[in-house]
Amino acid sequence: MDACLTLLALYLAVVIRPFLPQFPYLVPVNQLTLSQTLYIIVPSVWVLTFLLSSVYDPKRIYKITDEVQTIVIAEAVAAMICAGILYLGFREFSRWLFASFVFINTVFILGWRVLLRMSFRLWHQPSRERRVLIVGAGKTGRSVGNLMQEYHWAGLNLVGYLDDNLQKKNSLLILGSVADVRAVVEKHHIEDVVVALPQRAYGQINQLTMTLHDLPVHVRVVPDYFSLALYRASVDDFGGIPMINLRDPALNEVQRLVKRLFDLIVGGIMTLTISPILVIIGLLVKLDSHGPVIFRQERIGENGRIFKMFKFRTMVPNADSQRDQITEINPQNGRILFKKRPDDPRVTRIGRFLRRTSLDELPQLFNVLLGDMSLVGPRPELPWLVDQYEPWQRKRFAVPQGMTGWWQVNGRSDKPLHLHTEDDLYYVQNYSIWMDIYILLKTPWVVLRGKGAY
Repeated sequence: MDACLTLLALYLAVVIRPFLPQFPYLVPVNQLTLSQTLYIIVPSVWVLTFLLSSVYDPKRIYKITDEVQTIVIAEAVAAMICAGILYLGFREFSRWLFASFVFINTVFILGWRVLLRMSFRLWHQPSRERRVLIVGAGKTGRSVGNLMQEYHWAGLNLVGYLDDNLQKKNSLLILGSVADVRAVVEKHHIEDVVVALPQRAYGQINQLTMTLHDLPVHVRVVPDYFSLALYRASVDDFGGIPMINLRDPALNEVQRLVKRLFDLIVGGIMTLTISPILVIIGLLVKLDSHGPVIFRQERIGENGRIFKMFKFRTMVPNADSQRDQITEINPQNGRILFKKRPDDPRVTRIGRFLRRTSLDELPQLFNVLLGDMSLVGPRPELPWLVDQYEPWQRKRFAVPQGMTGWWQVNGRSDKPLHLHTEDDLYYVQNYSIWMDIYILLKTPWVVLRGKGAY
């Protein structure tokens, strides 16, 4: 189907080429013909590239976002390969014709997959279901079960659970205890057994596997280590040995590349645009009080890396020695509570204005260009506050820390800093480049309101 659509896209690109509007560098043509060889080469390049890029691997396309991402990358690679072939052997193939072909082909290939998914969800009954049994009805097992039910349209049929706690029958379909696994597999014609036992029960896995060794079933193990992961876990192949990576980054390679390019382009434009403002603010800071113009402070960045964050100095030079004046002790857990105060005695006159308008944050654009920070993300935290974090709070460092973020546009400084973690984790778990753009667009409005800024 992909080969046919690619062939159709190439044909349509040739047909509509004479009717394209007069764009710059577009040479008018009345009629266009291509070598018949290209109608063989181009679809072949696309299909072979898709095969090598695992576009047709069912394990990688359960989620539509994963399929779209894989296809876009494969399309880009196929387009570059095809462009090289055209440059070497078919110089008459114009750039506008090539661009229109790639655009039409991408729309076709993505569009028919969307239609196919819609038809599967609405009308399709899988011709062959895979009957799945989950061993373990704890938190991990129930999560796997929910996922199976979400993708039942793909042919996954959750038959039930096995668990030694038979009291769970009230809310789940418990077919027996873990020891009954062989009898249940044979009775219900199970094809896939998913072991989702808690860590304390891992001693049963060997016995369970041996019990099923002569039956035609697939046995998969869901390790109960994901609570230890900073964000998500993955399985890596290290010299042929499968290993669970508990520190897998929250952003994949494509998301990280897009985010970095976005930071460099937008951050670079912003830095050049406001450079006169930076110079004026620097002079005002210098004239207002003794001390350096730029304040450099150690902060915790992505994956716990320490870096120097830049800000215009808004406090007296010895502000850190007076930190005890603005900290409190939480009586419930003894944690040091740090909360920005509007009457902070350490803030200078010009500093109060800079904080109210958030202009003191502008030098962080240089941190963005250096790669220490991003335009959008959780705020870099002070090391002494991070030392008091609970393990779950450290998940906020799974992405690059940012100049502005989700909690800044939803409350700013009105909450103690350690209570921003829920907002930061929401950003980590729901990241997209569109979310970054939304936060950036909303930030000026929040700054102009001045709510929570001091």
